[in-house]
Amino acid sequence: MADLILVLDEGTTSTRAMLFDPSGAAVETRSANLTQHYPEPGRVEHDAGEIWEKTLACARGAIEAVGGPDRIAAIGITNQRETIVFWDKATGEPLAPAIVWQDRRSAAMCRKMRQGGEETTVQARTGLLLDPYFSGSKIAWAMENWPQLAEAGDNLAIGTIESWLVWKLTGGLHITDATNASRTLLMALGSGSWDDGLLAMFRAPRSALPQIVDCAGRFGTTSLLGGEIPICGLAGDQQSALIGQACFERGDTKGTYGTGAFVLTNTGNTPPKSRNRLLSTIAWQLNGQRTYALEGSIFVAGSLIQWLRDSVGMIDVAAETEDLANAVPDNGGVYVVPALAGIGAPWWEADARGTISGLSFSTTRAHIVRAALEAMALQTQDLKTAFASDKTNWARLRIDGGMVANNWMAQDLADIVNLPVERPRFTETTALGAAMLAGVGCGWFDTLEDAAAMRGAVDQFEPQLGKAARQKRLDGWHLAVHSVIGDAHD
Repeated sequence: MADLILVLDEGTTSTRAMLFDPSGAAVETRSANLTQHYPEPGRVEHDAGEIWEKTLACARGAIEAVGGPDRIAAIGITNQRETIVFWDKATGEPLAPAIVWQDRRSAAMCRKMRQGGEETTVQARTGLLLDPYFSGSKIAWAMENWPQLAEAGDNLAIGTIESWLVWKLTGGLHITDATNASRTLLMALGSGSWDDGLLAMFRAPRSALPQIVDCAGRFGTTSLLGGEIPICGLAGDQQSALIGQACFERGDTKGTYGTGAFVLTNTGNTPPKSRNRLLSTIAWQLNGQRTYALEGSIFVAGSLIQWLRDSVGMIDVAAETEDLANAVPDNGGVYVVPALAGIGAPWWEADARGTISGLSFSTTRAHIVRAALEAMALQTQDLKTAFASDKTNWARLRIDGGMVANNWMAQDLADIVNLPVERPRFTETTALGAAMLAGVGCGWFDTLEDAAAMRGAVDQFEPQLGKAARQKRLDGWHLAVHSVIGDAHD
């Protein structure tokens, strides 16, 4: 009996296979870490072959644990959106390293294009900004610097991670869903199609690009998992989390705190236009109809805690941060601006570098760790201000991702954004959203609204911090951020 959906959740540092039943319960999970490659400062790469091999192993392990492929009704895939893969259509093998979303190698190119006045055109067509974060500039850099790509000719295939996995699962189906396509700098937001002018701007061969499809449907089948299983749901990770949080009404807002942090607000059926350097993006596309979202992207969130643990040795495990934050009454005047990979919305300064300021002899490890956690809420408040200036106000913030298991941080978010914060008991809403899409695609549910029952129970955090204390925190943060922005411009 096919009573489960398999979700392949492709993160920055790990790949997971999760099995969901129709109630939204995750009945089995397999995961594997992915190797991060840093060939030069500012460069981040993955081995697409490793991603595929570990994903396949996780999927097979999860399916075997529940009794075999006959139990799998459909597959949903969700992924880190801006990482780009280059492979050979004839061999199905990678032609170069995958360039990860955090990679900044195209920063000089983007700066030159901005200085040439091209950002206005790009933003009007795509809803995005000229930043090395997005796939298009990565493609342009690769086509200029990796001769093997041009040498591949018509055999060259380019795609984001879900496109790569679908190709490998099906043996050659080259598609991408509308949410991932909307992050490439190559798709016109209004039409949902590849734009010839943008393809020329970023040297992207149309013949190498995938077909853009809906987020739910039947997109081909795979026989690599023991039986013929249809692929029925596709979405970028942040859009998938928006769905998993049941943000189906205009104005509904979610924030995902993983490696980075990403806040999206449902803006309905009309592409939003930002005057505050936020991003317009596709939230989902069903039956050719697009729903849009406004997005603020924070590049460094959980990766800051990972850095404190692995590179600095300030903590042994991430779970320590909650006790350390509670061990001191305040941040002691310390602020951490986590611009370890540049700084994202609403500043968009690729050359910014992180700082720890306000240190004194009274500063302890607990103050620095607390300030690192505080940076999550303070960055989110910057986004809230920008969203409000774009006439997109939040009524509450629905949070998810690996970091929000930390109760101190969840409460701090409520205190600083001064809104109710809602956390589902099951916080892996990125994978859940992909399961909901696959459920619609395979016929479990007629609509996404019907699938919302999979979300389950939630916990609420109400603002408790006094107005003066909140303002003091914000004032100190703004001084620290503007110092970083100013240094980047010098």
